[in-house]
Amino acid sequence: MSTTSVDAHGHSNNHAGHGYGDNDQLYVHFHRDDYGSKFGMWLFLFTEVLLFGGLFVLYYGYRIAYPQDYHHAAMELNIVMGAVNTLVLLTSSLTMVLSIVALRRENIKASLLYLFITFGFGATFCVNKYFEWSAKIHHGIYPGSLELQESRPAGEVVFFGLYYLMTGLHTFHVIVGMVVMVFCYIFIKTGTINSDKYIVLENAGLYWHLVDLIWIFLFPLFYLLH
Repeated sequence: MSTTSVDAHGHSNNHAGHGYGDNDQLYVHFHRDDYGSKFGMWLFLFTEVLLFGGLFVLYYGYRIAYPQDYHHAAMELNIVMGAVNTLVLLTSSLTMVLSIVALRRENIKASLLYLFITFGFGATFCVNKYFEWSAKIHHGIYPGSLELQESRPAGEVVFFGLYYLMTGLHTFHVIVGMVVMVFCYIFIKTGTINSDKYIVLENAGLYWHLVDLIWIFLFPLFYLLH
């Protein structure tokens, strides 16, 4: 069965039955604006790269000015905890990819499971960071501490200031990513995100990969480059 409709300009459009023609599918695709969503996400990620890139430049500027102080301060960080968090985030990138792949294959249960595991890895990272910061704060090593400012050289004060600023900002991004995962989980359960409409989950995955990538730079800068 075919129907004919006339648009505002007097042109007729034929539709066979209740299906969609190629032009209709193209219209639906662009009407949903997946390309615009993906471009917007890449643009946002670019601003994040600029933000952390500026902090990395600042870090290296002070590192050149205070090489010995940076060396002594870095020796006090817990390399094991830093390495564990690196492994946790790298694995979480894998589970995020698996969640997206499972959704595209219409395996809703597996997608939700992998997304839940990814959330768990993010929570593990935050818990580890909490204990790491708590140990430093217990010893009076935190921004604004009189003990830190009076008993340490200027370079070490700068090092720990940047350490809290950069790792704290990164941890905030991890928490934001976890909040986004919660919404994605709910949307998948309700069918708002599905095998045909998965751009939101895909954008969440891009954001999470950037969070992991930033940590890959933070870990050696603060924990390994003594």
